[in-house]
Amino acid sequence: MATFKLNGKKVSVEIPGDTPLLWVLRDELDLTGTKFGCGIASCGACTVHLNGKPTRSCVLPVSAIENQEVTTIESIDGHIADAVQSAWRELDVVQCGYCQSGQIMSAVGLLSRNAMPSDEAINEAMSGNACRCATYQRVRAAIHLAASNLDTMKTEV
Repeated sequence: MATFKLNGKKVSVEIPGDTPLLWVLRDELDLTGTKFGCGIASCGACTVHLNGKPTRSCVLPVSAIENQEVTTIESIDGHIADAVQSAWRELDVVQCGYCQSGQIMSAVGLLSRNAMPSDEAINEAMSGNACRCATYQRVRAAIHLAASNLDTMKTEV
């Protein structure tokens, strides 16, 4: 049995402790926004937030998250998430879309700790997110736009 907080609600699942969180989310809890890409934590498609930090769920055993907080793309919210999602739409970042939930989760994590990241900081934070469509320049531009929109929101308050 594994018990943790998922998207703001306590959940318990009867599952072997070595089962990767990704499969618990997708197969047991029907949250399919988190994607399987590589299974070795190198592509970023499976990114969720664990206690607010972007984390690869494909290699994270569910036993390691006991009583911790997991947030998936299905419930990411707040002003930073809104700014990122708005920038993604405005700049038409998505092509096929497969990697985008992981990209968005990583971008929100970056802007949560660095409100005005440089290109280098963006490249570093997003380096673990592979995109087969090569939308990397649009991802970087969208993160800059989201940061700019967050900065504008601060000055308008």
